[in-house]
Amino acid sequence: MVQRAVPCVERWTPEQVRGDGGVKAALGSAKSPLDRGFTLVELMVVVTVIGLAAGVAVLAMPDPRGRVADEAARFAVRVRAAHDLAIVEATPVSLWVTGGGYGFDRRVAGRWTPMADKPLRVERWAEGTAARLPAPQLRVTFDPTGLADRPAEVRLERGGQAAGVAIGGDGSVRVDG
Repeated sequence: MVQRAVPCVERWTPEQVRGDGGVKAALGSAKSPLDRGFTLVELMVVVTVIGLAAGVAVLAMPDPRGRVADEAARFAVRVRAAHDLAIVEATPVSLWVTGGGYGFDRRVAGRWTPMADKPLRVERWAEGTAARLPAPQLRVTFDPTGLADRPAEVRLERGGQAAGVAIGGDGSVRVDG
């Protein structure tokens, strides 16, 4: 007689057959609490931490316009360059300043002509910068010896910060703030 191999049938216990996932547990496909994923509270904590980190990064970033002290320093350097140009070229050079910006003029053939060269061309103040002047327009002229026709002070303000540029009668230029 030929004996046939009978497949082994696994027997399940009543606990495994119940509808509480016992069958799945017996088959090995049930997920343990660690395999279920993240809870809503855990996701909210992660989102909050990312939001706080982004807020700190934004607050730490510098103003794209730069500091008002840097703008005052650039203005002072250009004023000093105009002073030096008056001496080197032995011709009067004039600085004009308004609430919107500033520029430089050169005396040519008895007339003031605007300077178009890059370091001394007309410049506008950065957005949000206000220039405090004693009059709506300020003009200071450097003679061929470098002396200014009058002392002047320009105060720049933006976002609660302020810096001043003082032009002395001797042609000196100083940044305060």
